[in-house]
Amino acid sequence: MEIGWMRNRRQRQVLISFVLLSMCGVGADLGPYSVVEETERGSFVANLGKDLGLGLTEMSRRGARIISQGRREHLQLKLQTGDLLTSEKLDREELCGSAEACVLHFQVLMESPLEIFQAELRVKDINDHSPVFSEREMILKIPENSPLGMAFPLNNALDLDVGSNNVQNYKISPNPHFQVLTHNRSDGRKYPELVLDKEVDREEEPEIALTLTALDGGSPPRSGTAQVRIEVVDVNDNAPEFGQPLYKAHIPESSTVGSLVATVSASDLDSGVNGKLVYSLFRPSEDTSKTLEVNPTTGEIRLRKPVDFETVRSYEVDIKATDGGGLSGKCTLYLQVVDVNDNAPEVTMSALTSPIPENSPEMVVAVFSVSDPDSGDNGKTVCSIQDGLPFLLKPSAKNFYTLVTKRALDREERAQYNITITVTDMGSPRLRTEHNITVLVSDVNDNAPDFTQTSYTLFIPENNSPALHIGSVSATDRDAGANAQVTYSLLQPQDPSLPLDSLVSINADNGHLFALRALDFEALQAFEFLVGATDRGSPALSSQALVRVQVLDANDNAPFLLYPLQNGSAPCTELVPRAAEPGYVVSKVVAVDSDSGQNAWLSYQLLKATEPGLFSVWAHNGEVRTARLLSERDAAKHRLLLLVKDNGEPPLSASVTLHVLLVDGFSQPYLPLPEVAAAEAQTDPLTVYLVIALASVSSLFLFSVLAFIAVRLCRRGRAGLVGGCSVPEGHFPGHLVDVSGTGTLSQSYQYEVCLTGGSGTSEFKFLKPILPNIQEQGFERNNGETPAFQKSFGF
Repeated sequence: MEIGWMRNRRQRQVLISFVLLSMCGVGADLGPYSVVEETERGSFVANLGKDLGLGLTEMSRRGARIISQGRREHLQLKLQTGDLLTSEKLDREELCGSAEACVLHFQVLMESPLEIFQAELRVKDINDHSPVFSEREMILKIPENSPLGMAFPLNNALDLDVGSNNVQNYKISPNPHFQVLTHNRSDGRKYPELVLDKEVDREEEPEIALTLTALDGGSPPRSGTAQVRIEVVDVNDNAPEFGQPLYKAHIPESSTVGSLVATVSASDLDSGVNGKLVYSLFRPSEDTSKTLEVNPTTGEIRLRKPVDFETVRSYEVDIKATDGGGLSGKCTLYLQVVDVNDNAPEVTMSALTSPIPENSPEMVVAVFSVSDPDSGDNGKTVCSIQDGLPFLLKPSAKNFYTLVTKRALDREERAQYNITITVTDMGSPRLRTEHNITVLVSDVNDNAPDFTQTSYTLFIPENNSPALHIGSVSATDRDAGANAQVTYSLLQPQDPSLPLDSLVSINADNGHLFALRALDFEALQAFEFLVGATDRGSPALSSQALVRVQVLDANDNAPFLLYPLQNGSAPCTELVPRAAEPGYVVSKVVAVDSDSGQNAWLSYQLLKATEPGLFSVWAHNGEVRTARLLSERDAAKHRLLLLVKDNGEPPLSASVTLHVLLVDGFSQPYLPLPEVAAAEAQTDPLTVYLVIALASVSSLFLFSVLAFIAVRLCRRGRAGLVGGCSVPEGHFPGHLVDVSGTGTLSQSYQYEVCLTGGSGTSEFKFLKPILPNIQEQGFERNNGETPAFQKSFGF
C-alpha cells in the first residue's frame, strides 16, 4: 500500500484565547493518501499522528476527528494509535464511475483549539472487471465489391475499470479476409475497426463468422468476446455520407425531456432501398443511451432524461446512417451541458457548542462548511447571519466558517438565541439556503440575591405562643438553577447582649420568621437583626436586609399600688381633723401600670365607704378628699374601698382599703381599729413585750421633758400665760409635716399648732393650713426665729 504525505511540518501552538483560536483554525494540507479499492474494512491508510507531528495523548486531548464530504463515512481515525483506517470496502467504480482519477476529499478537525487540515484520498483501481460487449453478436453486411483496406466499425467493449485496466486491445479470430485495428477516441476509449485484407466473394462464402476479443491491460489481463457474423451482399456502390464529420451542440441542464439537441443529416447516392437511410446511435455508452435518442428517419437527437451539469458535463457519441444495402457512414456528436444555477448552497454543520456559558467573550459557538455543486458564479457563495445578534461569522478555512460571540453574553438578559445562517450564491437567479441553529446560554452565578425590601418591620403581640409565624422575608435571584436557589439565615447581631438565637428563627428555604418563645413588652419592646440570603452557586453570593421586630403591648399587667402598701402588715390609717374644710386632701392613692399606652392609663373610683358622700376620689390622680364639712355626728372611723382600673381591653384593676380616723387634734390618742387590734392580738408575744417596753421608756422620757418645760414656763410668771396659749413665733420645720408629691399628698402642707395650758390632756390643736405659696416665707421666718423658739423651751 502506497502512502503519500508531506514531509514539511508546521509548528502549531495551542492558544487559550478563543479569538486566536478562530484566526489560527486553518491547517496545512495533508496527503495525498492512497488506497487500493476493495481492501478490507479497517485497512491501514496512514498515521496522522506522525503527519501532524502530534503525540497520541495530544490528539485525543484536542478531539481529533475525520469529517468526510457526503453522507457516508469512508474513513475512521483510531485515536489510540493515530492510524487512519478505512471504515468500509471502497468500490472505485461506485464512488467515481468512469472518472480517471478517483479522489475523496476529507478534513481532519482539531476541536481544542480549533484547527482544520485539508486532505484527500485517492482510490486506486484494480482489474476487477472484464470487458463486456453490449451485443453478444454483431451482424455486418459487406458488399462483395468492397475495396481492400475498407474499414468497418464494430461495437466496442465496455470495461468499468479505468486506465491500464480498461480495454487496451482488440483481436479477431484467425481468418484470411479481415484483420482488426484498435483506435483511440478523444475521451481515451478504444474501439475496433474491421479492415478488409482480401476481397470477399458472395458466391464462394456468403457468410463469414468471426470472434472478436477485447483485452484489458490488467495483470493478469481480462477479456470479453462477441460474435461477428459477416453477410456478403450484392454490390451497393455508395455508402451514406454525413454533411460534417463532427457536430457540436450546447444544451442547458435545465432542458426538459424531449428537448431537441441537434439534427444530423447524411446522403446516399444510391437509389431505391440502397439510398434509404436509417439513423442510429453507434456504440453509445450506457449513460448516453439512457440520455439521448435519435429519430431513425429525420436524424433529430432529443433528450430522453434530464441532464445534470454537476454529474456529466459533456457527451460524445457517434451517429450512424445505414442505407438499405447495409452500407453505413458515421459522424460524431459532441454535446456540451451548460451549467444553470439549479443547486442551492448546502450548509454542513461540523461542530456546535450549546449551551455556552455566559460572561465568556469571543467563544467559538459553531463550525460549519458551505458548498454549492454549481460552477462559476453559480458556485460562489456569501454567508451571513441576521443583524442585532452578539455573534460574528469568520471564515476559517476553504469554505469553512466559525461562529463566535462578539461579546460576553448575559443569560439574565437573554437565555436563548435562534440564529439563522443564510448562504446565497452569486448565480442568476440567486439561490439561498437558510440553516437554523439554537444556542442556549448557560447560567453563571453572577447575581446576588436581592431582597424585595431593604428593611422589614414586623409586629408581634406580647405573650405570643412559641413557634408563632411573625412574618416573612423574601429575596429573588436572577440566576437560574442552583444559582437561583436562595437560603435564608440569621446573621449575628452587633449587640452581643441580644440573645437572638433564643428569640427568633428563620426557615432557610422560604424565609418565614418564627418567634421561639413568648415575648414580654415590658422586658423587650423592640429589637433589630440582620437576615442574610445566600444562593447555592459557586462561589456563593449573598445579601442582607434589616428586620425590626416591634413587640405590641397587651393589657397583661394589673395596676400596682405604691401607696398605700398592701403587704399584709398593719393597714394605713389616715388622720383627718374634724375641722377640715371640704376638699381637704385626706390621702393620695399612688399606682403604676407596667403596660404602655392606653393600657397604662389609670382611673380611680370609690367603690364603698362607711359613710357615702363624706369622701370622694379624683378619677385621674387618686387624691382622696373630703366632700363636705365634718360634723360631730360623723363617725370617727371610716373604711374606704378604692378601685384602680386601667384603660386596657379587657380592663384590669386593683383595689385598696383606706382607713380614715377623724380626730380633734394631733394629741388625741390614736385608737386602733378593731381589725388592727385583732391583728395586734395575734402578733408574737415577744414582739408585744418589746413594744410595751419601748412605749414605757418613751412615755417616761416624754413625761420628764414635759415636766421640765412646765416648770420653766411657770417660773417666768407671764400674766398672759394663765389666760391664753403661748404661741411660738416660728413655724414647725417644714420637713416635719411636709409630704412630697411622691408620697400620699401631691402638695406640701404645714400646720400652726399651740400648746394650751390648763388642759388636762395637753394636746396639739390643728389651727389651719398654711398655703403652699407662703411656704418659702415660712421657712425664712423659721430660720430666723428658731433660736428664740428653742430657748423658750429651755433647750
